Amino acid sequence: MASSIVSFFCFWLTLTIPGQDTIYITKAGKVNFKSDAPLELIIGFSRNLAGVINADKHTFAFTIPINSFDGFNSALQKEHFRENYLETHKYPDATFQGKMIEIIDLEQTGEYEVRAKGNLDIHGVVHERIIKCQLTVKNQGIRVATQFSVYLQDHNIQIPKVVYQKIAEEITVEVEAEFVKR
Repeated sequence: MASSIVSFFCFWLTLTIPGQDTIYITKAGKVNFKSDAPLELIIGFSRNLAGVINADKHTFAFTIPINSFDGFNSALQKEHFRENYLETHKYPDATFQGKMIEIIDLEQTGEYEVRAKGNLDIHGVVHERIIKCQLTVKNQGIRVATQFSVYLQDHNIQIPKVVYQKIAEEITVEVEAEFVKR
């Protein structure tokens, strides 16, 4: 099994072991990405984001199987994305885990902007990132929404020169997830 998924579950266990902590989970969060290159627009999406938030420790962990992305402009493009660029046979999942910088009461109804600081692991390359997120807390749940950029070179994703004008070097990622109290 891939090391990223193993590390996700190990991190998840450290979030939840104390037993009395308030835990929120999601199993079907949405992730969309867009590559807007000079010669081609590529859009991909997945509804397979899994995640956990420990409200007491303000920690979080997310994982998404790369093979769960659909969309694309053709089946061949999807195959190249999975096999050649993101090499899902070696790196099947992307993960983000860490801690919220702002300490807010996640039991208090309201809308909050927080920064999530953590390790983003894509294609086996980990980068520490700070990502701004919108949190909406209501009715025993938390909605998380964010948009950020991923640069291919930061994660050692190689694009052949023959298609460099069809794939953007900066990918826009949008995430939406509804968390429910466990």
